[in-house]
Amino acid sequence: MSSGLLSLSHERIEQLLAGYARAVARRRWQFFAGCVIMLVLTLFAAHFGEVDLSYLAHHIAAFTSYFSRILPPLHFASFRHDVAEWYWNLGGWLKLLLDTVLIAYLATLAGALCAFAASFYAATNLSPAAPIRFAMTRLLEFCRTVPDIVFALLFVAAFGLGPLPGVLAIAIHTFGALGKLFTEVIENIDMKPVEGVRSTGATFLETVRFAAVPQVLSGFASYALLRFEINVRSGTVIGLVGAGGIGQDLFVAIRKFYYTDVSAILLMIIITVAAIDVVTGHIRQRLAGLEATR
Repeated sequence: MSSGLLSLSHERIEQLLAGYARAVARRRWQFFAGCVIMLVLTLFAAHFGEVDLSYLAHHIAAFTSYFSRILPPLHFASFRHDVAEWYWNLGGWLKLLLDTVLIAYLATLAGALCAFAASFYAATNLSPAAPIRFAMTRLLEFCRTVPDIVFALLFVAAFGLGPLPGVLAIAIHTFGALGKLFTEVIENIDMKPVEGVRSTGATFLETVRFAAVPQVLSGFASYALLRFEINVRSGTVIGLVGAGGIGQDLFVAIRKFYYTDVSAILLMIIITVAAIDVVTGHIRQRLAGLEATR
């Protein structure tokens, strides 16, 4: 390596060093320009978003005091009695929390199955025709762009209060979100098995079944588990509009200023989501390990 460098003339070495210095300077200026543009956009967004740091600092105490109001009075001498009074409706809340988890499960299952079928038609490297890919891509964009709470409001107006609107709303949004993620997984597969199966005269469905599905199953399962965790939180939010689950009781408690009920329900939701996150996280790690060993 050193002999090759020493064989160059002094003028050539100077030219290379000068070119390297110009490239470094250009990259530094690009980074600086990017930071300036980001700062300008941030200030622009803060201005139109009416972000006032002084106003935020002046009223932050009202926000933090809310948490002190929702915490129940717990005393060491009467700890069991205080906890029992805090969770006076534990059985009813557990049932509603189970409803929320089941709503998220059904919605995730339905959305993931539909996204599984649609993603192969939306992928650029597998879709059988450009018009089909365009239509499927636009459908996925629509389903994930409209907030699930908007879908919930529409379905509550159509079907009334209950879990069904929640399942339908979350399933549609899950279909759009997972469809995008599944499509990206498909577009990054190894195309050699696909080309090999196609060379035998296989149909589109046969190509998907034997060349694409074995490569994407673990990735699909990992994203679906992550989406299930997200949907448990979404199930709580859409419950605020009457779409079933524990969100309905949480909304009632907030509106009627039942402060201790708010903290009790929130704590149950936090523990449930944390437990689901731990379980699905381990499963995703196992799936990632299996994918790495393939």
